[in-house]
Amino acid sequence: MRRVVANLNMSLDGVIQAPGRAQEDTRGDFQYGGWAAPYFDPVAAEVAAEGMQAAPDLLFGRRTYEDFYKVWPNRTDNNMFTPVLNNTHKYVASWTLKEPLPWQNSILLKGEAADTVAALKEQPGKDLLILGSAALVRSLMRHGLIDEYALSIHPLVLGAGQRLFDGDSPFAKLELVSSRSTTTGVIITTYRLSKP
Repeated sequence: MRRVVANLNMSLDGVIQAPGRAQEDTRGDFQYGGWAAPYFDPVAAEVAAEGMQAAPDLLFGRRTYEDFYKVWPNRTDNNMFTPVLNNTHKYVASWTLKEPLPWQNSILLKGEAADTVAALKEQPGKDLLILGSAALVRSLMRHGLIDEYALSIHPLVLGAGQRLFDGDSPFAKLELVSSRSTTTGVIITTYRLSKP
């Protein structure tokens, strides 16, 4: 069975909204976009490269897929990530997108994400890595479909923004699989869902 791994940048108070760029996601008048970028260091780059070399399939929600598609397919200054992102199978959960999807190796998952991802997990193949896609992650959490959380926990409190775990998050026990500190104070962790 394939595993679903949610890979997210998170502030100390659990905010996951718009870590990459100032205007990445301003919903709810969020004003702190790009908060994770100053913390990226060689340790974080090494961990990211290791994750990409594992070459899992990718799983996206619509917003994140469209955001990545604007940036990565034609980016020529990053030989570590661009070829992997372009060549990897990308599954996209969306009610509104239509086929064919524009980015090579992209497959539309039609219907309710919980149903389509549950079916995808049962198929043979590589693990499924979710990059960002907060709404998708929270939806899959409610249905017990996230197997691991790869969280980069940043040493700052934002006080506002979308959080990974909110009032709708189900009870879950996790076990720490690995952790590593960066030179900028980020703790890169992997937590696995504990089986009852």
